[in-house]
Amino acid sequence: MSGNTVTRPGDFGVPFRIPLLILGFASLAMGVGAGLLRMGWATPFPPAELVPLHGPLMLSGFLGTVIGLERAVALGRRWAYAGPLLTGMGGLSALLALPQSVGAAAILCGSAILLAGTSLIALRQRELFTTTMTLGAASWLTGNLLWLAGWPVAAVVALWVNFLVLTIAGERLELSRFLPPSPVAKQIFAAILAMLLAGSAMILLSAGTYLYGLGLLALALWLLRQDIARRTIKERGLTRFIAVCLLSGYAWLALGGLALLGAGGLAGAAYDAVLHAILIGFVFSMVFGHAPVIFPSVVRAKMPYHPTFYLPLLALHASLAARLCGDALALPHLRDLGGLLNAAALALFILSTLASVVRGFRMKRN
Repeated sequence: MSGNTVTRPGDFGVPFRIPLLILGFASLAMGVGAGLLRMGWATPFPPAELVPLHGPLMLSGFLGTVIGLERAVALGRRWAYAGPLLTGMGGLSALLALPQSVGAAAILCGSAILLAGTSLIALRQRELFTTTMTLGAASWLTGNLLWLAGWPVAAVVALWVNFLVLTIAGERLELSRFLPPSPVAKQIFAAILAMLLAGSAMILLSAGTYLYGLGLLALALWLLRQDIARRTIKERGLTRFIAVCLLSGYAWLALGGLALLGAGGLAGAAYDAVLHAILIGFVFSMVFGHAPVIFPSVVRAKMPYHPTFYLPLLALHASLAARLCGDALALPHLRDLGGLLNAAALALFILSTLASVVRGFRMKRN
């Protein structure tokens, strides 16, 4: 399929997908800038009014849009693209100084469309992995509904985290057909799902906090044990790089669960440490690892592997380690430096991705 054609009847082609991708990355830029402003770094962008929206911009504006776009491409139906369009516009509305409720409503509608598309896939393919991703989408929708109703971010953030964690876990479970889990392993996975769903619903209670932390830790250990990455780490090139991203991401997820169990709640330094261990360490490790596979399928641009792919990943891990050490040792300057270096690692990832795409175009011409 060429980049200028629709992939299949009823679908949209690359020229329509790229603006949606740009909307998502606009939210990423605003979210990163808002996070740096919150830490006290003087950044020219975005306006200081967006500081409270750091989390929603990163979780829903960027990751929600990118996941929604990838799901729309997989579904191949034009109506599904309304999901990433709405979440992308919801993020952009913050920059346009529209009321927060406008952006929250757009994101809510976008997440509802994602849930509809994910549920449709689950009805077609009644498997544990499709159920897992549907539950993730439902958690996101629930969190967005509560946020629009005025609930604080701290009360709904676990539901948003569920969206990302369960989406990734579902995708890895889908790929486990090459190394199928045993019936007992699947039952354990289902029990972990129940723990995460129940814990996220009670996150403001001590019982919910421990249940959710235990669920995160159990999921990390399950993925470390069951994922095919344990074997593909022995391969070379892109296959090994993806495995390194996956396994290191699972380690951060385990650390996030342990930190939540140790802290007993999402407050103060623990709030920063737990969420960023999961969202930066786990989620962005997955993003880095899957980008060379998903990006070409969405925009039809090759991303040939190069050893420099490891540079953003190493920068991500080193910067996050510094940030979490700052949290643990009550050293705010180290934490803030780690946050700045987190942003640098993400910028390095974007540059690395663009460089790979350019290499791909050059190889195609030659």
